[in-house]
Amino acid sequence: MAARRERIEPSFDRHEQESEDELSISSDDRAVPTAANDRQRKSSARPAKGAAKAKGTRSAGGGRGSRGGGSGSGGDGRRRRRSFFGHVVRLGLACVLWGTLAVAAVVGYFAVKLPQEAWEIPARPPNVKIVSVDGALLANRGLTGGKAVSLDEMSPYIPEAVVSIEDRRFYDHWGIDPIGIVRAFMTNWQAGGTVQGGSTLTQQLAKNIFLNPEQTIQRKIQEAILAVWLEHKFTKDQILDMYLNRVYFGSGATGVEAAARRYFNKPASEVTLSEAALLAGLLKAPSRLSPARDPQAAKARAEVVLAAMRDEGKISQSDYADAVAQKPTKPKSYWDGAQHYAADLVMRDIKDLIGEVKQDVVVETTIEMPLERLAEKAIRHTVDSSKQNVSQGALVSIDGTGAIRALVGGRDYAESQFNRAVDAKRQPGSTFKPFVYTTAIEHGWRPESIIVDGPVQIGKWKPSNYENTYRGPVMVADALRFSLNTVAAKLIDNVGTQAVIDTAHRLGIKSDIVDNPSIALGTSEVSLLELTSAFAPFANGGYEAAPHLVNKITTEDGKVLWERGAEVPPKVLSEEVLGMMNAMLKRVVSSGTGRRAALDGFEAGGKTGTTQDFKDAWFVGYTAELVTGVWLGNDNGAKMKRVTGGSLPAEAWHDYMQAALKDTPNVPLPGNYTIGEPQAPLVADGNGEDYYDTEMPRDDGVPYEGQGDGLGRVIYDRSPPPGVVVEQRVSPRRRDDDRSLFRKIFGG
Repeated sequence: MAARRERIEPSFDRHEQESEDELSISSDDRAVPTAANDRQRKSSARPAKGAAKAKGTRSAGGGRGSRGGGSGSGGDGRRRRRSFFGHVVRLGLACVLWGTLAVAAVVGYFAVKLPQEAWEIPARPPNVKIVSVDGALLANRGLTGGKAVSLDEMSPYIPEAVVSIEDRRFYDHWGIDPIGIVRAFMTNWQAGGTVQGGSTLTQQLAKNIFLNPEQTIQRKIQEAILAVWLEHKFTKDQILDMYLNRVYFGSGATGVEAAARRYFNKPASEVTLSEAALLAGLLKAPSRLSPARDPQAAKARAEVVLAAMRDEGKISQSDYADAVAQKPTKPKSYWDGAQHYAADLVMRDIKDLIGEVKQDVVVETTIEMPLERLAEKAIRHTVDSSKQNVSQGALVSIDGTGAIRALVGGRDYAESQFNRAVDAKRQPGSTFKPFVYTTAIEHGWRPESIIVDGPVQIGKWKPSNYENTYRGPVMVADALRFSLNTVAAKLIDNVGTQAVIDTAHRLGIKSDIVDNPSIALGTSEVSLLELTSAFAPFANGGYEAAPHLVNKITTEDGKVLWERGAEVPPKVLSEEVLGMMNAMLKRVVSSGTGRRAALDGFEAGGKTGTTQDFKDAWFVGYTAELVTGVWLGNDNGAKMKRVTGGSLPAEAWHDYMQAALKDTPNVPLPGNYTIGEPQAPLVADGNGEDYYDTEMPRDDGVPYEGQGDGLGRVIYDRSPPPGVVVEQRVSPRRRDDDRSLFRKIFGG
């Protein structure tokens, strides 16, 4: 009988279990677990009730199983957390990527919309520096109002002040300053309004030279684009240099040089700490904070700038205290000084001389600043001290070549920039008479010739004298000396109006003159400048003297762009005529209507002029050195209170010329003619007989009571005195060929 195998009972021994486990296959290893298996796994994963009462080895095994199960659950948690964080990172990277692409698209879009010229720095508008004949600055003209200066050429306080208040991180950012933007946002949020901007100096420069000032998202984005481009293309100092030369400082001043001249009357290189702080403070609101408008507001803003400079370590506490102690600056409300009338005239003519101005240029004028100041003083004092309803005046002073040495176009340039010396045309009154007398002399009349001062009618025109009185027969020289209207009318009627017009144009009058006998009394309008220049031939020996203001135009580095030639002008007066006219015009000043203009120690000639109802008063006079014209009146044509050319204008002329000729030797006027004894001309008696008279008018100005024929003619009944050369001149209407047919046939 076969042997019976020993039965092996189940055992929970540890080693036996481990040995058995080595050969067993769990349900987890199955390829396709069954539902039962799945339920069994779940059931085994949950600890049974009362497991805590189990025996040691079972409890220990269960504990290990529990820890093993806990360890698996923790791994799953960590895996889930890692998966979540990875998802967030991937989402963040995607957002950054797409955000970057979106920003790039926006930037590209607005960059493409920028005009092509935005990628090239435009040239700074050129400056025109206008100087006197000796190099003194008269004015800067152009869109900027001053030349460009480098950082090395300006006061170091200026860039330090501007950076301290406008962009303290200027040397640290790359065109856009995120820190500055955040700081400005927080400051504005706390203040409840816009009190601080986040734009950098580079952004401001980009806006100034490329963009318009409109507040739009597009403009701000384009401004940022250009700012980054500027920072890439230029150094910090170059950017600051461009900014300071292009930024607007108010009151018509663009750039630091123009601003320094405008507010402090000095170059940018001489600006002090307190002045630099004022300039930097203007950038916030140039028009509102301009010291020309509100000195106190400008001073308060400057103190804010000084505090910023102190906080930035640019200046010490003592420097700050000294600068704050400075009094507020109070410049004139506009460009001040009569020399600006000349500067305006230069800008009007410069294009004809050199064409379009494309670079900074220097214009050398003929103006002499000492004379300019004397002229301005004379006009202002005369107008301000008058109690005769005079509100404006003008003065022009030229030398024998026509060079304008002084030009005053009005009482105060700051109040009115209209140039009354050049642009205003008015009736010259009796200052036109020298052209009538010059024509008469050229037609044979002489200073000693006798002519009757009495009522006269030419066509429908019936001129009368200033006081409505008549002197009877007078010498031509005395008729000019006392400015007798009737004599001037008779002379122009004798020589013809066209001859007088030709003479006036030849001597320098450029305005159209009406062909009418009344022009003898100055009824055709002219400017003070042309009238003054037309007197110059009497002073310079008979040569034309075209008025001019510009001598030379150069670039800043001295290259000559234009220069006046040295051509000899044509001669317009003969020596004989010149001598006679100067002899007569000197008597106007020494003992005639222009006595108040007489100079101490200088030989002078001239002529007064007063228009109807005292609307205009003139005096034009000259020495061998200078020819000067003065006009007084009102812009609205209002009547003055009996102001004649021989009163206020003659006095203003005297004050200016006496000072202008100080320390100048007296040079006699050209011509060597002495007025002799009166010469009686032939006078018709109405019966066909011509008589002479030796009873001449007295030289003391007392009207002559002569025998008249009721037609303004005096009958002479005696022969001329021995040695007197008689000018055989009769009115054209009384020539022999005009006698009646009876007299031609039978004589007489």
